[in-house]
Amino acid sequence: MKRRTFLKESSKAAAGLATAGALHAPANALQAATPAQLAAARQDSGAIAVDPAPLFELSPYLYMQFMEPLGATDGSVEAAWDHLRDQWREDVVEVTRQLEPPMMRWGGIFADFYRWREGVGPREKRPSMVNLLWGGIESNQVGTGEFVGFCRQVGAEPLICVNFESDGRRQYMQFKGSTRTADAKEAAAWVAYCNDAGNADRKANGSPAPLGVGHWQIGNETSYDKNGFDLETAARKTVEFAKVMRTADPNIQLVAWGDSGWAGRMAEIAGEHVQYLAFHHMFDPDSPRQPVLRGELYRRGPDAAWSQLMKAWEVTDAKIRTVRDSLGGRKIPLALTECHFVVPGRDRGDVLASWAAGVSYARILNNHQRHGDVLKIATAADFCGTRWQNNAVIIPTPRGNNRAYLQPVARVMQLYRHHIGSHAIKVRGLPDSLDVVASRRGNTVFLHVANTQRARSVKANVQIDGQTIRSGRVFEIAEDPTVELSYLNSNAVMKTVEKPFIAGVAWEFPAASVSAVALEIGS
Repeated sequence: MKRRTFLKESSKAAAGLATAGALHAPANALQAATPAQLAAARQDSGAIAVDPAPLFELSPYLYMQFMEPLGATDGSVEAAWDHLRDQWREDVVEVTRQLEPPMMRWGGIFADFYRWREGVGPREKRPSMVNLLWGGIESNQVGTGEFVGFCRQVGAEPLICVNFESDGRRQYMQFKGSTRTADAKEAAAWVAYCNDAGNADRKANGSPAPLGVGHWQIGNETSYDKNGFDLETAARKTVEFAKVMRTADPNIQLVAWGDSGWAGRMAEIAGEHVQYLAFHHMFDPDSPRQPVLRGELYRRGPDAAWSQLMKAWEVTDAKIRTVRDSLGGRKIPLALTECHFVVPGRDRGDVLASWAAGVSYARILNNHQRHGDVLKIATAADFCGTRWQNNAVIIPTPRGNNRAYLQPVARVMQLYRHHIGSHAIKVRGLPDSLDVVASRRGNTVFLHVANTQRARSVKANVQIDGQTIRSGRVFEIAEDPTVELSYLNSNAVMKTVEKPFIAGVAWEFPAASVSAVALEIGS
C-alpha cells in the first residue's frame, strides 16, 4: 500500500472493527473463530484444552518478509548492501538467518516502474534509476541475482513481483523519455532468466545454474488507485501474463491481486491460471476518537496504550474475513503479502519498538494461524530499513558495534517460526487473558501463547484430549511492555528463554509474555 494513503485505509479498518461482530459466522467448521466465539471458549477452570486431531495443513509461508527499495524515505535495500565489498552486509545476513524467513518478496509498487534488465549484468554497466514513488536514486547494484542470492543465504524462498504494465498507473509508465512500464513478454523473459537452465543472458552474467524462482506475483495493489486498471481489465491481463509467463516455466506458482472486493471475480476469470490471490493490510491500530498510541502518547498512558494494542488483532481479523467473504465460497488460497501497523510518530511510530507492540503482533500472528485453512502466505512486517519502525530488521549506521537487530515483531516471528507444527489443531478451551493457538507435527504439539495481561501472570494446566504429555519445553519472551528496542540494548532485552515444561503442573505464563510451548505426547 502507498504509505501516504494509510489514513484512508485506517478509517476503513476502524469501520470494519466496528462491524466485526456482524460479519458472517464461519460456514466451514475449520474457519477461524470470531472474537465472540473465542471469548465464549474461555473458561474459569484455568486449563488450556486441546483436541489433537489435525484440522488443516499449515503453510510454511506464514512468516514471510517483504523487501522493497524505499528510496530517500528509508535506506532499506541500499543500506543492507555493502557497496565497498559488493556483497550483503554480514550483520544483516547474520540477523536474517536468526529470523529464518521462509519466503522473501521483492517488489511492491516499486515494480510499477522497475525494469529488471537494469539490475543484472556487470555492476559497472548497470544504469541508476529514479525511484518514482519513494524519491531518490536507486543504484541497481542490488538486482535479481543479488536478491535471490540473499534468499539462498538465509534459507528463504524468493517471490518476485513483476511489472504488470504499471498496474495501469500512467504516472509510472514514462519518465523523462524513458519507458518504465513492461508487458507480459518482459515478465516471461524475467522468468526465463531465472529458471531456464539454458538461458544465455544469465550464463553470460556469471550464473550458469538456474536461480530457481518458483513464486511470482502479477499485480500489486492494483485496486487501490482509481487511475489504474479496473477489475475486468486487471483480470483479463492477469490471464494474459499468466499464460505468457508459463511459456518460460510451466511450473511457477502465480499470485494475482484480489483485494477491495476483487477476489471473487478475479478467481472466476483468472482462477484456473493462478494459485493465490493477494491482499494487503496497513492500518493504524489506534483509536480514531481518542488516540493513545501516536507520537509520545503511548508513554504518557501505558495502560491505555496496552489496552488499545491488545485489540489490534481484531482489525486485521475483520480485514481477512472481508477478503474471505469476497471469495464467495471459491476455493483459492490467500496471500497477505504486506501487512503492518502504521502509527504516526517519529520515524513512523516509536511504539513499534516497544515490547507492548511485540505482544500485540503475537495476537495478530495467532490469528493468521487460525485462518490458515485459506491464508497460505502472510507477513506482519516489512523486511529491513533504517528509519521506518514497521520493519522486521533495523539497520543502524555501520560503525563500531552498531549492528542490525530484530524488532519486537521479528522476535515473535522468529519464536513462532521455529516452534510450529505442520497441521492446525483445535483449542477448545482456554483461560481468560490468554490468546492461544495450537498445531501438531507427529507426536509433538505446539502452543503459541500470548498473555494479554500487562501486569499479571496467568497459570494454566495443559490438557491434550486422549493423550499424556510425556515431556516438553517452553520458549518464552517476557519483558516489561514499556521497554523499547534500539541498537544500544538489542542483545540485552526481549530475549528468548528456554525452560523445561513439567507435566501435570499448572504452567505460569508471565505478565505480557509470548511463549511457544513444545509438548511430546503419547496415548
